[in-house]
Amino acid sequence: MDELRDWRFYRIWMVGLLFGLIGCSVGTEDEPGFRPTKPLNILWISVEDMSPRLAAYGDPTAYTPNLDRLASEGVKYTNAFSVSGVCAPSRAALITGMYPTSIGAQHMRTLARTAALAQVTDPEALAIPVYEAVPPPEVKCFTEFLRAAGYYCTNNSKTDYQFRPPLTAWDESSTQAHWRSRPADMPFFSVFNLTTTHESQVWVRSGTPLLIDAQNIELPPYYPDTPIVRRDVARHYNNIQLMDAEVGLILRQLEEDGLAESTIVIFFADHGDGLPRAKRWLYDSGLRVPLIVRYPDKKRAGGISDELVSFVDFAPAMLSLAGIEIPSYMQGQAFLGSQKGRERDYIFAAKDRMDPAIDTARAVRDKRFKYIRNYRPEKPFVQFIPYRDQMGLMQELLRLEAEDGLDDVQSLWFRKEKPPEELYDIESDPFEVKNLADVPDFKSKLEELRNAHEDWTKKTHDLGMLPEVELVRRMWPPDGVQPETETPVFSCESGSFDGTVQVDLTCATEGASIGYKFDDSRRWQLYTGALTIQQTSRITAKAIRIGFKPSREASLTLTRKAH
Repeated sequence: MDELRDWRFYRIWMVGLLFGLIGCSVGTEDEPGFRPTKPLNILWISVEDMSPRLAAYGDPTAYTPNLDRLASEGVKYTNAFSVSGVCAPSRAALITGMYPTSIGAQHMRTLARTAALAQVTDPEALAIPVYEAVPPPEVKCFTEFLRAAGYYCTNNSKTDYQFRPPLTAWDESSTQAHWRSRPADMPFFSVFNLTTTHESQVWVRSGTPLLIDAQNIELPPYYPDTPIVRRDVARHYNNIQLMDAEVGLILRQLEEDGLAESTIVIFFADHGDGLPRAKRWLYDSGLRVPLIVRYPDKKRAGGISDELVSFVDFAPAMLSLAGIEIPSYMQGQAFLGSQKGRERDYIFAAKDRMDPAIDTARAVRDKRFKYIRNYRPEKPFVQFIPYRDQMGLMQELLRLEAEDGLDDVQSLWFRKEKPPEELYDIESDPFEVKNLADVPDFKSKLEELRNAHEDWTKKTHDLGMLPEVELVRRMWPPDGVQPETETPVFSCESGSFDGTVQVDLTCATEGASIGYKFDDSRRWQLYTGALTIQQTSRITAKAIRIGFKPSREASLTLTRKAH
């Protein structure tokens, strides 16, 4: 087994050397001097349900010294956006570099029937199937490309991609996953998902001490100023303050391990605030997120970028940083590294079913204006979503609406029908309460963004207009039953002079990835090419295509011939 282990580390070392020689010059014309001589470590710190409510973005309500320091040492992006106002479609985009609407991942959510469906009578809602999104066969979790290039990839620990994470996506994915588990000197890509700011924590943590003065917070005009509203918004800030301490712990671990000078740190949220009229919506309160990038050498420290960044850009950006060629199928563009593309003109986002609430809307935004197309204007803004309705703030809004206690701005969200189109000037109307779609002075901007939206839906083959039952039939033809990935097949060729055996693995399912492990190992390694074995071993292999059932396991036991 020592020979096999030595060979595996030699292979990793050679990949690393190759990166150092040809693939790891990650500087760009706008990033002078940033030229690491070996593969760059990458650390993601992602948090949930949070708009840019940080001092670095002009909101000092919560005390966040660790994120303030990170921003002062890094680059702050002021126009970063999710592709959806909710987590699962957003995470599908992050992991694939594809729009959820292109791969059948746009509905929230798909892997299980929510308890709320037992309380609805809408036939369309009752017909909602359980399924996994199935991207085109060439689409992979981008971490597979990193693993193939010699990176150790860890996820701690949320996935929620609208498909079950393939065994080939991560070296580790658990609440214990950490870069510290990697073999010595192996470059890493590590994700830490912090849940303290999640929507649910507003009511789950209601009994913990409130460190934020509710009287000192600023409320948006679409919220009434009542004690319950102030309490819950203050609780959200409170959770942000608690989350900051968790960020500080991760950054200290990086420094303790002597890795701060070889690791790029990327902090962001998975979508906007977990509050009513933010989460699940296409307004900036649901889409715009904080994004901070700190380079190992603190290059561009304190810098600010107003370029438009979309979640579909994250996967290609990570490959660009690692010196890996970006696959042509990815719909995003790198905003970091050697393959950085030109700045975007627009970002795009979608709103589809949210639990039992059926809806279809699309958004386009440039740096100043937001366009929203409501494809189901007959549907009310506020529909039945019992998970959201657990929040005291939402209950307060519903109570006041029933009592006719909301003013003209606050009642906009409770209209029984939606306008077919919405247009907002974010510069003069950051809360998006003044619809300009019918204002003649903005006709040219309306037409520009409308055309951009229509071009995008065609170019990306938007699947959102299909009923979900039909969507599943298209992804799992012919009858909507989930297919199973074919079992991988071994083939062997004995060495002619030194007793080694070359083992190849294939899978008949188009687009399948193959994982393998030796003996009793618990970690699935990604198969990237022929394996050369020098001693007795038992190899187990398993294949998976995203959205299919995993294959059955196949095993091969190799016994070295006696001389």
